[in-house]
Amino acid sequence: MIVTCAGILVVDIIAADLPKVSSPGELTFAPKGIEVHLGGHCGNVSIDLRKLGLKKGEVSSVGAVGDDIFGDFIEGELRKNGVIAHLQRVPGVGTSKDLILVVRGEDRRYHADCGANLFLSPEFVVSVLDEEKPSIFYVGGVGLTGALDERLPEVLERAKDMGALTFVDPVAPYMREWSLIIPSIKRADIFHCNAYEAEQITGTKDLYKACDLLIKMGANMVVVSMGEKGLIARTKRNIFELPAFRVPTVDPTGAGDALCAGIISGLVEKSGYKKCDISSLPVDDIIDILLIGEAAGAACVTMVGTTTAVTRENVRRILEEQGENLRRNIKVYST
Repeated sequence: MIVTCAGILVVDIIAADLPKVSSPGELTFAPKGIEVHLGGHCGNVSIDLRKLGLKKGEVSSVGAVGDDIFGDFIEGELRKNGVIAHLQRVPGVGTSKDLILVVRGEDRRYHADCGANLFLSPEFVVSVLDEEKPSIFYVGGVGLTGALDERLPEVLERAKDMGALTFVDPVAPYMREWSLIIPSIKRADIFHCNAYEAEQITGTKDLYKACDLLIKMGANMVVVSMGEKGLIARTKRNIFELPAFRVPTVDPTGAGDALCAGIISGLVEKSGYKKCDISSLPVDDIIDILLIGEAAGAACVTMVGTTTAVTRENVRRILEEQGENLRRNIKVYST
């Protein structure tokens, strides 16, 4: 296995490009319809990786779902996209769902049911790791996976002992403090979060200080995404500032997951399917990897759905049309 993805699996019910949110008792029509898609960090990243070029049999997805039609939907979507599905069926608990309202020109509004994600078993995840022994172990949606959140440091350590590169991507912890995330950062080769999450974890709005603190917490590389403002990345040697690609935004849902998948895809390309030591990568290789990540995130927002527009062809087109100009505006600082 090249990449084992674990974490949250969600059924996204999306109404995009709405003129407004209805007032009480009011009917508002959805001009672009209401669509149902597989979502959640784990599902999104695994499918994105297949669409970015990893072969069938090289990507798996590990998560918890209910014994219901939504769980069947998730399993079907993963298999349809050539992802090996390891699903823990949780009786008596529904599959997680997220009602997403996207008003034209505004950020997304989420209405989430955590569902079976809260019951994902650390033992179940470890059993898959022992079977697959992946080159890269991605965990997404940390904060919504119950017992796995508590024991994630030891699960990450198990993956590292197998020789896997570890990649951690959190969300706001459910009914718990942000400090829950910190022990896992020490065991993350790559730690991704958005600007809000970085502030909550570190206690500072200064993203440069936040990146510095996250490195001091133990991450080998930190990537903080800032939407239309681009991203900041930090290794133990360098700080990278990348502006964003310019694309028409239809639905921003899943952009962060696409960014992560693009980074993983770039790592696989640079490392030749072997574990890659982040600290030893040349600066130009890191820039190339981050550009692939940003291009995947940019492609994602151009259509409704978390994975719909994330394709190798769309990423290549964005890089060909805007890559060189964006590269000229990248800033790199030594630390």
